[in-house]
Amino acid sequence: MTVKTKKLFAIAALSMLAAQFSFAQGGGSTGINAATSSLTSYVDPVSTLILAIGAVVGLIGGVRVYIKWNAGDQDINKELMSWGGSCLFLVLVSVVIKAFFGV
Repeated sequence: MTVKTKKLFAIAALSMLAAQFSFAQGGGSTGINAATSSLTSYVDPVSTLILAIGAVVGLIGGVRVYIKWNAGDQDINKELMSWGGSCLFLVLVSVVIKAFFGV
């Protein structure tokens, strides 16, 4: 046998041995279930936090648009759409997170 054949045989034997060790492990589903329940317990507080951040962003955006409008700036459409879009995005993210995790 050549050295290359011996190495190939050794790698094949070690691969089979490693495969048996990986099949012998158990409890993977228990860990996944624990991680899932832990993650779903964070969905409601995170969703509430996102809504609170959206409310603060909405207030700040409303004040900035109001100040620009009172200053006589007629081109407030871009500012209004950007702040409104960011608030809408935050509200939709909170709804999508709840729907994604089924809470």
